[in-house]
Amino acid sequence: MQEIASIAELESLYGAARPDALAKVARHLTPAYRQWISQARFVVLTTVGPDGTDASPRGDSAAVVRIAGDTTLLLPDWRGNNRLDSLRNIVTDGRASLLFMVPGSNNVVRVNGTAVVTADAELTQSFMHDGKVPRCVIVVTVREVYFQFAKALRLSRLWDSADESVRVPTEEDFVRESTQF
Repeated sequence: MQEIASIAELESLYGAARPDALAKVARHLTPAYRQWISQARFVVLTTVGPDGTDASPRGDSAAVVRIAGDTTLLLPDWRGNNRLDSLRNIVTDGRASLLFMVPGSNNVVRVNGTAVVTADAELTQSFMHDGKVPRCVIVVTVREVYFQFAKALRLSRLWDSADESVRVPTEEDFVRESTQF
C-alpha cells in the first residue's frame, strides 16, 4: 500500500475544490441555518483530544440544541453512559464539530468551531424537561457553518423504511459479546 504523505500529493489527486463548495461557508448562523438547526432533533458531536477522536450521537424529542446567538449553540448533556469521552476532549482541546440531520432530508448541516463545558446552574436549569436537568451544557462557538447535499444519505436510502430482511445486532447482542472477550 502506498500512503499519501503530503497535502500537495493529496490535492494533486483531487484537484481544486469547486468554488461553490467554498462560497457556501458562513461564519455565523444565517436565517436558513437557524431554521434548519432549530428543526434538527439529531446531531453527531465530534471532538478531538489527547487520546484521539470521538463521535457521539445526540438526540432529543425536540430541537437537539438551543440557538443562543449568531455564533453560539447550546447542547445539553443529558445523562448517558458516563464515559465522558466527548466532554473530556472538549475540556482538554476544545475543537468540536456538529453534523445535523433532519429525517427525510438528504441535506446535512455542518458546524465547526470550539466548545466549552459548563455546569452553570441557571443555564442547566433552563433546559429542565420532564423534571430532569442536564448535568452540564456544551457551549459551541461557531467558526463556520455550511450545508451539504449528502449524496451518502441518498445512496444509502437512510430515510427509507427499514428493510425487514436485514438483521443487525441489538444492544443486548453487543453487551453479551463484549463480556465474552
